[in-house]
Amino acid sequence: MWFVYILKSLKDGDLYVGSTNNLRRRLADHNSGEVDSTRHRAPFTMKAYVAVRDEAKAIELEKYFKTGSGKSILCKRIL
Repeated sequence: MWFVYILKSLKDGDLYVGSTNNLRRRLADHNSGEVDSTRHRAPFTMKAYVAVRDEAKAIELEKYFKTGSGKSILCKRIL
């Protein structure tokens, strides 16, 4: 199982979207500063996640949530 996850920075309130096959490990990576793109925005809280069957679908959904229409759907329907 793969997951597309949405994190919220407790520092600046911004959202971050990513994908993984291990949610607990990935949240720990973000909060410990191991992810370069989010290092300066930690700590994070998990706002939501969506489970999908395979990595390719997870990457496709992650990319969609990062588009304008995807962010809109994410904020209006999921969060």
